[in-house]
Amino acid sequence: MQQIKTYLEEIATISEADWAFFTSKLQRRVIPKKAIFLKLHAVENYISFIETGIVRLFIPKAEPEKEITFGFSFTNQFVSAYDSFLTQTPSAYQLQALTETKLLSISYADLQAVYQTTAIGNLIGRLTAERLFLLKSKREQYLLNLTAEERYLKLFQERPELLQDIPLKYISSYIGVTPQALSRIRKRIK
Repeated sequence: MQQIKTYLEEIATISEADWAFFTSKLQRRVIPKKAIFLKLHAVENYISFIETGIVRLFIPKAEPEKEITFGFSFTNQFVSAYDSFLTQTPSAYQLQALTETKLLSISYADLQAVYQTTAIGNLIGRLTAERLFLLKSKREQYLLNLTAEERYLKLFQERPELLQDIPLKYISSYIGVTPQALSRIRKRIK
């Protein structure tokens, strides 16, 4: 619980009463390595804070090698199929734990109660949504403005642990190249 408290206190000061109410709504979940914990067309009912682990956001395809990985979330970040969560409509993608992942999750209904009951809930919700938007916006800008090699280098400047924990096929999909093109990029860089 201390990790999420530290994260949220970077955003705003939280009273003890608000903190107690908020934490009473959190559910601890442990997702096994490689488990898909939100399936295609399911409604996302949680927004979760990652205590430990890595989560992949991807669009499944009939041929697994054609899946499209479009996001990763890491320790000390929030993760959700956020568009599905906000609209309470079926998700167009899946969430998968790439490592054993420990989450602190709050349901849609419980988050609405936090918004209505606490003084700080709306501010935290808005600022967290803004952070998620900025991550998405940065990724889109990288895809539009950088070469594949620049995207690869930028990814590892920002997240060097990726090489250890994420299969290269997911990284190639994430930066928008084939595994063969990623192999060539890696050879050029060495």
